[in-house]
Amino acid sequence: MNVEIDTSAFTEEAYELLSELEDSLLELEASPGDQELISRVFRAMHTIKGSGAMFGFDAVAEFTHEVETVFDMARNGTIPVTKQLIDLTLAARDHIRALLDAAAGGEPADQVNANRIIGGLRSLSPDKKSGGGAAAPASTPGKAPVNTPSADEPHIFRIRFIPNPDIFATGTNPLLLLNELRELGECRAVAITEKLPDFYDLDAEVCYTGWEIFLTAKIGENAIRDVFIFVEDECELNIRLLDRDQMIRDQEDGKKLGQILVERGDVQQNDLERALLPLGDRLVKAGVISQDRVRAALTEQQVIQEKHDKKKTAETATSVRVPSEKLDSLVDLVGELVTMQARLNQTAGSIGDHTLQLIAEEVERLTAELRDNTMSIRMLTIDTTFNKFKRLVRDLSTELGKEIELITAGGETELDKTVIDQLNDPLVHIIRNSIDHGVESPDLRRACGKNPTGKITLSAIHSGASVLIRVQDDGAGLDAQRLRAKGIEKGLLSPDDELTEKEAFQLIFAAGFSTAAKITNVSGRGVGMDVVRRSIEGLRGSIDVTSTLGKGTTITLKLPLTLAIIEGLLVMVEKEYFVLPLAAVEECVELSREDVQKAHGRHVINVRGEIIPYIRIRDRFEIAGTAPDIEQIVISEVDEKRIGFVVDKVVGQHQTVIKTLGKNFQHSEEFSGATILGNGGVALILDLTKMVRYVEEEEIRELDVQ
Repeated sequence: MNVEIDTSAFTEEAYELLSELEDSLLELEASPGDQELISRVFRAMHTIKGSGAMFGFDAVAEFTHEVETVFDMARNGTIPVTKQLIDLTLAARDHIRALLDAAAGGEPADQVNANRIIGGLRSLSPDKKSGGGAAAPASTPGKAPVNTPSADEPHIFRIRFIPNPDIFATGTNPLLLLNELRELGECRAVAITEKLPDFYDLDAEVCYTGWEIFLTAKIGENAIRDVFIFVEDECELNIRLLDRDQMIRDQEDGKKLGQILVERGDVQQNDLERALLPLGDRLVKAGVISQDRVRAALTEQQVIQEKHDKKKTAETATSVRVPSEKLDSLVDLVGELVTMQARLNQTAGSIGDHTLQLIAEEVERLTAELRDNTMSIRMLTIDTTFNKFKRLVRDLSTELGKEIELITAGGETELDKTVIDQLNDPLVHIIRNSIDHGVESPDLRRACGKNPTGKITLSAIHSGASVLIRVQDDGAGLDAQRLRAKGIEKGLLSPDDELTEKEAFQLIFAAGFSTAAKITNVSGRGVGMDVVRRSIEGLRGSIDVTSTLGKGTTITLKLPLTLAIIEGLLVMVEKEYFVLPLAAVEECVELSREDVQKAHGRHVINVRGEIIPYIRIRDRFEIAGTAPDIEQIVISEVDEKRIGFVVDKVVGQHQTVIKTLGKNFQHSEEFSGATILGNGGVALILDLTKMVRYVEEEEIRELDVQ
């Protein structure tokens, strides 16, 4: 029977392992003597190699074997961990990813680069360095050998390997694992077939057999575990050293059959206790020991067993891997449910049926819980994204001859997966600019009295319904006068324009703007920061820059927690509905005709002694009709400024399911989307930041004309 194997599970796991591998290598570069990190890198390579071979990715398995061999030598202390080894392994990691991408239909991997990496790795072998015999393993002070016991003499291991019944579904063939064990030494296996059903009940896709294997070899336990490393979660695995001298000592110490059966797992501890209690009674009657001591010994066994069980339970994986497309579909369905729930509420209110209203309220409560739970499923911590930039900083700082340390904070902060997916490119541009333009060279930093190693801090923190992500460097900072001069040179400003420091900083986001003296591979073409601004605004976020000349620059991204469902404030102008993001709303105040007259034609209002400018939604979108005598001003915080938005009526809070606008509205940038109301109508969601910016730009143009 030919069974088609789904390789998606392998590729998904391999990509995750490559990401973890990169993190481990960067940590290992900082702590080259850490045996746990070395073993972690080795295990990742071994898993990719073994799984790759099992799923038919022969090119991946053969290439990874070269890296695994070198790290096996590093694990055993034969070769040291050097920067050259880290560089080659990082390059190997990139090539493995290229091989996986090629297998998925991408560009072919560069074989010339692969040969260069393999040649570099092989040159690290002691045979190559000494021109002959293998070098003696180097010892690490204060550390025990990784493989225990000593491999000078052969040892006997008992290996109990009981695969999960569904292990075939992942493409795993247990016989291949047994063959790999045979390569380690003399091997005898006994099949355990007690779970084998009758012939007519057999399922060809279920594994009913387990094995007890007795292996005699000059190896340590780690070498055996490496064979099973990529199926540890899919089987019961127990490895025990049956050393001859230890077995003799056990017999001399009075080790009985019952203890051996418990250790093997053939008898439960409770069954043994029932068998031992009569023996304890006989010992008590003989006056050899008291009843309390017997009970204490049995209690000790029970406590140890319970601790072991708790640890095993805690280590059991409780997560489920779900394709992101299914989550997106679930969120869409929840969004439709929220819309239907709003219609149910409106219908129940219009009919006036008390029973129906109670049902509608209960549905609203359940819908809100379902919405919150569904959105929380899509929330991911941002630390994975942050960790990607360690490699970027390492490689770019080396390329530019700078010494830069990346510090991350707030990695536990959660964001919607859709936001995180679109956040990578903007952060890459910002960090590249910080490395190239911000942090100075080591010599220049010394001359300025700074530490030659620069620092870039990447942090995240929750702020209400938003997340603030900051990229801060301790470099040269921004020169407002230089930025203004460059803006005049580029034709972005006229010589008569006066700019505040904050306005000058915003020039770095203009298309084609760059202060680089020369074009490099990193920057200088004026492409990047304008893309960053558009990307962040596309996520309904904002970007802010603060800087101190000579001390550094901080770029702050303010992003919404989610792009799917938000809490909004529903307002009306004539018969048109609009939604303002509730997170930005501070308060609502009345605007009377008397207030308008006091302002003498200016769009400002005095709120408890504070002058607040406002924008009329009616005038902004040229909505026909007559405004009521008393209008409402929704005061919101936009770019750290209090701005009012004048509407006819505030309807109230509204669960807003965000729908994207069609192609006909692509250029209506003052709207971030739309939502469907309970009555079937449509309300446009206002992008307050862009609206304020466009109004300010129009006012500046009018002043220039005058």
